[in-house]
Amino acid sequence: MGTANTPLLLNSSRNGEGEEEGDGKPVTSVARAFGIESKKLWKIAGPTIATALCQYSLGALTQTFAGFVGELELAAVAVENSVVAGLAFGVMLGMGSALETLCGQAYGAGQYRMLGVYMQRSWVILLTTACILVPVYVFSPPILELFGETTEISEAAGKFALWMLPQLFAYALNFPIQKFLQAQRKVLVITWISAIVLVLHAFFSWLLMLKLGWGLTGAAITLNTSWWLIVILQLLYIFITKSDGAWSGFTWLAFADLWGFVKLSLASAIMLCLEFWYLMVLVVITGRLKNPLIPVDAISICMNIQGWDAMIAIGFNAAISVRVSNELGAGNAQTAKFAVVVVSVTSIAIGVVCMAVVFATRDYFPYLFTNSEAVAAETTKLAILLGFTVLLNSLQPVLSGVAIGAGWQWLVAYINIACYYIVGLPAGILLGFTFDLGVMGIWGGMIGGICLQTAILVVVTSITNWNKEASEAESRVKRWGGAAADQ
Repeated sequence: MGTANTPLLLNSSRNGEGEEEGDGKPVTSVARAFGIESKKLWKIAGPTIATALCQYSLGALTQTFAGFVGELELAAVAVENSVVAGLAFGVMLGMGSALETLCGQAYGAGQYRMLGVYMQRSWVILLTTACILVPVYVFSPPILELFGETTEISEAAGKFALWMLPQLFAYALNFPIQKFLQAQRKVLVITWISAIVLVLHAFFSWLLMLKLGWGLTGAAITLNTSWWLIVILQLLYIFITKSDGAWSGFTWLAFADLWGFVKLSLASAIMLCLEFWYLMVLVVITGRLKNPLIPVDAISICMNIQGWDAMIAIGFNAAISVRVSNELGAGNAQTAKFAVVVVSVTSIAIGVVCMAVVFATRDYFPYLFTNSEAVAAETTKLAILLGFTVLLNSLQPVLSGVAIGAGWQWLVAYINIACYYIVGLPAGILLGFTFDLGVMGIWGGMIGGICLQTAILVVVTSITNWNKEASEAESRVKRWGGAAADQ
């Protein structure tokens, strides 16, 4: 994977910022090569992490202001955000991730015009998917009651879900746009737009929900408007700048080769949703324990911490996906291979630091979320498992990003089903209930599933023939429109 004995050619033809790093000359120093590649990765990962934090904070801020309105309002926003919108977010993000493969490889191959075509194809598929998901929003009250929510909370969350339908269609447009821009490494644009919208969102949430007393109506107005503002500002940037030739206007090519695009989009959605929902299931299963109140509160605190940490992982996931897809599209197999090494080492180092922080503060951080001594004590006990989860989740999303960049979505989807839902989940239930280990057993078993999945992905990545992957990337670009773009 890039050794000190063999000169490494960092012959990336483009870095998306108008710079040429390495100029195609042999870099004999592994340390220098590592630094060059790390700089490229951080140019993508840094802004992407900031963007993820800003967009994650939109719902979190709305939920915070809802807490000042009333307990029922807080429950309604929390349930709609985490269950209804959470489901839609996962599906849309997953399906939009197909563009990370296609746009990244097309950009690396110099087929810039196809990026705009791919984005439009993704819009067609995601807008259709949004229409299919509308009944989930409309019939959310009985669905939520089926999962054990009270009638009062289910009705309030269902009413709020209906008001949030515009957000669903904003998701459908937003994720393809972001993958389109990420493939060209125009990530700072997304970050600035998200940051500006977040500031506006905070002000208008306070104004409408608290100052004017509009409550949940104000929450729906501000949250919908914020997401649509992100979409509109990004589109204006693309339409005005033409995105360096990647956008050449609307075209009927958007409706060509849709079936192949649908299959890759579904594979991406299944792969990512299986990962997103895995730890969400942990909270649901914990609620089935004999005395679930304290364990559920404790596990919720831990998942809150893990959620914020996941924003870092999302940045590295996007960065390695872009790097691998760009370099494979350009035919630079060894550079793609070396990028995997660099981002893996970097993310593991960050994961070790985060794990150490969790362990060092396990007696203190629970009190940021609760005044209950019992909940704090249970959270402190679970912090050991939280630390190991944070470490594993520093590498696992990186390997998923490699899979997306290379186009292995179906392979990883099968691996996820086997490791998470055939091994990890049953092991957690067995340890938690049969062996009476409670939440520690449930979480411990599920960590076993993550360990197995990570180990398999490490092996798959290690034995990959990167020259073959570069050849397949070239074939994929030609098969899905590269030749048409040339003509």
